[in-house]
Amino acid sequence: MNTNLFASRHIGVRPDELREMLDSIDAESIGQLIFETIPNDIQLDRELNLPPALNEYEFANHIQLLAQKNKIYKSYIGLGYHEAIVPAVIQRNVLENPGWYTAYTPYQAEIAQGRLEALLNFQTMISDLTQMELANASLLDEATAAAEAMSLLFAVRSKAKKKAKANKFFVSNEVLPQTLALLQTRSTPIDIEIVIGNHEEFDFSEGFFGALVQYPGKTGKVFDYENFTKKAIENEIKVAVGADIMSLVKLEAPGNWGVDVVYGTTQRFGIPLGYGGPHAAYFATKEDYKRNIPGRIIGVTRDLDGNRSLRMALQTREQHIKRDRATSNICTAQVLLAVMSSFYGVFHGPKGLQNIANQIHQKAVSLANELEKLGVYQENELYFDTISLKTDATKIEKIALQKEVNFYYPDQETVSISINETTSIEDINKIISIFAEALTIENKKLESLLPGIIETTNLSRKTEFLNHEVFNSFHSETALMRYIKKLERKDLALNHSMISLGSCTMKLNAASEMLPLSNPQWGNIHPYVPVNQAAGYHEMLSELEDYLTEITGFSATSLQPNSGAQGEYAGLMVIKAYHEANGNTHRNICLVPSSAHGTNPASAVMAGMKVVVVKATDKGNIDVDDLRSKAEKYSDNLAALMVTYPSTHGVFESSIKEITNLIHQHGGQVYMDGANMNAQVGLTSPGKIGADVCHLNLHKTFAIPHGGGGPGVGPICVAEQLVPFLPSNPLIKTGGENAISAISAAPWGSALVCLISYAYIRMLGAEGLKSSTEYAILNANYIKARLANYYPTLYSGERGRAAHEMIIDCRDFKKNGIEVKDIAKRLIDYGFHAPTVSFPVAGTMMIEPTESEGKAELDRFCDAMIAIREEIKECTKDQSENLLTNAPHTQAMLTKDEWSFPYSRKQAAYPLAFVEENKFWPSTRRVDEAYGDRNLMCTCAPIEDYITE
Repeated sequence: MNTNLFASRHIGVRPDELREMLDSIDAESIGQLIFETIPNDIQLDRELNLPPALNEYEFANHIQLLAQKNKIYKSYIGLGYHEAIVPAVIQRNVLENPGWYTAYTPYQAEIAQGRLEALLNFQTMISDLTQMELANASLLDEATAAAEAMSLLFAVRSKAKKKAKANKFFVSNEVLPQTLALLQTRSTPIDIEIVIGNHEEFDFSEGFFGALVQYPGKTGKVFDYENFTKKAIENEIKVAVGADIMSLVKLEAPGNWGVDVVYGTTQRFGIPLGYGGPHAAYFATKEDYKRNIPGRIIGVTRDLDGNRSLRMALQTREQHIKRDRATSNICTAQVLLAVMSSFYGVFHGPKGLQNIANQIHQKAVSLANELEKLGVYQENELYFDTISLKTDATKIEKIALQKEVNFYYPDQETVSISINETTSIEDINKIISIFAEALTIENKKLESLLPGIIETTNLSRKTEFLNHEVFNSFHSETALMRYIKKLERKDLALNHSMISLGSCTMKLNAASEMLPLSNPQWGNIHPYVPVNQAAGYHEMLSELEDYLTEITGFSATSLQPNSGAQGEYAGLMVIKAYHEANGNTHRNICLVPSSAHGTNPASAVMAGMKVVVVKATDKGNIDVDDLRSKAEKYSDNLAALMVTYPSTHGVFESSIKEITNLIHQHGGQVYMDGANMNAQVGLTSPGKIGADVCHLNLHKTFAIPHGGGGPGVGPICVAEQLVPFLPSNPLIKTGGENAISAISAAPWGSALVCLISYAYIRMLGAEGLKSSTEYAILNANYIKARLANYYPTLYSGERGRAAHEMIIDCRDFKKNGIEVKDIAKRLIDYGFHAPTVSFPVAGTMMIEPTESEGKAELDRFCDAMIAIREEIKECTKDQSENLLTNAPHTQAMLTKDEWSFPYSRKQAAYPLAFVEENKFWPSTRRVDEAYGDRNLMCTCAPIEDYITE
């Protein structure tokens, strides 16, 4: 065994374990297993054309050489992106810590109390700074948050009878350009008319349901929107404000004017620029809109003992429940980045943030004053960090680039300069020298800072913020390090045990893939620098696009979508543009199988399509007869079919080519949901099955960590006819010749974490990628075989095989008084995160082990499931006190003097020997979901402030 190969480190099963596992599943070889799993007519007949695999040492040298091709200039471009200082204590203990970056979305609240607390801190910080009643736990980026604000205001407009049919949305011409591009993308399919103009000249007419303004504006001017908001309220027009989070430390909070939504980005709260992402957006609104707020909300509730606990609130918004009626996608979050920003707020506290904001503002004021001495006057009457100067921009740009400095040039006569947290007095003097050289004037060096100007205006912040104890307790590194560790200990992540969630592959996120993220040569690049300054990025991104294009069997790839849900939407919008270019604007029917991911119908509706559901057979496959009937019925208007392959039921449907051919015969395009691409790479491909576009979950199949629910990247790969329509960006050229408008704010989405998938492919190579897929399928079938006598598998392929995941049926246990959620909670006592519960079939579990797990871990999981099955046998409907319904068992329960349960403490806490060796203690008993929804509590305020019962 060559241990120098990355594949031998990434794939968990050891060579000496393979034979035993194959015997268990009754297969002579992996080749036989694959033959019996994947239909013959779609298997690849050639190896992937990819570079030879690099070992970890070789890759480290390679990626460092690429990093050196990036030019790290000082950037004062602004436009929603500012270089920030990542506190080392947060970088080392969160960003670089698998206890944080390998955690999964907190569906099992009892083993996620740490990240839930960090996210509750985030929500509290946002609510305080914006003075809004309710904040969510992050969105993908600022532009996405603006689009969600527009959608929310559109959805709630009917509450005002006069506005029930209003469809105009006013957007200030001071809005960020990338925000405007995304608003235009999102508005068209749902019949919203965007009207761009000067907010000071807005007429508040009846046709408008909402308005959006920027605070400060795109070139730095701070406007007083109080009267604007007052007039809007009088005319039943709802207002959204895009606000710079750091400016709110000094400027009056928009919530005090009565606005409906405040959104923005928290990037400048301790997150690297990363050439555009990932960054956590924020979204805050009124409690009246709690049923419409996008993303996820963390709420306070209580556990079975009445103790304070946290969980995701209002989970009924999940797509797989509401499908095409869903108001949001709960997966569209950037949890790891939100956690980092919340710790930034905790570390600095209100006084620290005030100091940082004061320094930024005073440096901007001092710079403006010194430039005025040179005869260069800035136009912003009031500003926080950005000054706008009228001068010869071409001349300034030439000198600035020579001195390795980037400004923003809106036109040839304007230079915009945004000061940030990293800007020193030396930097200010360098900026002054650039203007002095351009004007051939000598200048004196700035020695000290002038006081700010905001303090003298009525927009100076008067409202206190971050008064809660958590923001005033951990300001030394020792204190914060211990607080971070305290929260980490409450969370079960991949560094403790397997996380086998079906459809959400939690594979190894190798350290060698993650290390480049900490390199400032990758982290400190603004997304709008001249492209020649990001040569390393462009080489990496271009090669990654080529690799993904090759793997999918398509013609081109766009990395812009920054989540799987965004990828779905982007794919459908490209299909829509293709039909429109062919004169088929009437094609608007999207066929969606009943077994599809719940995000599919929601994305189709967002793209302006009408969803028609296709039935599934008893075996869980697409009902081809029903599909044929509906394709024929809607032939003239058919736009697309959305299909997940292998299916959500964990089966490679043998009729897939018949299905794709049928759609093409009726003029439609086939969209393949790539959530299960983990079972295709190197063995088959979306192109091979006849699809036209697919999205990929790089945060799953291609090893980007889940980070507690983000970051994610959801690129789309397309066939030749769709290449011209790949998405664009308003500031940096991307996409095809007939490109759709932007899908995310940055030109290449979350470019920084694309390094991880690039590393994954470069170190595995064609052979390693193929082996990873084979072992993912092997591991799933091994679990299937081991559990066969205890839990029936709901669906299998024609030859009895599972794909990379399988569904076990737990519905029969109701006769024992046991629900599938009880099994999920009991697994916690054995040290495991539950598989996916009740999706896609209620009362079941979907298990996906991934290729990274070894036989020993698979056996531990199976032993736990088998032991639980034996425990179920002892349960009856009349006996409510049992091991499962009381699970999980906390240390506090086990150490009480009294023990009134009809089973021993050892049975509760140490049911199998391996648990004793590595016990994970949940920090709370089972949470009360209903109580938390009845008493919605989403900040750090005491629970007594909220209780209504």
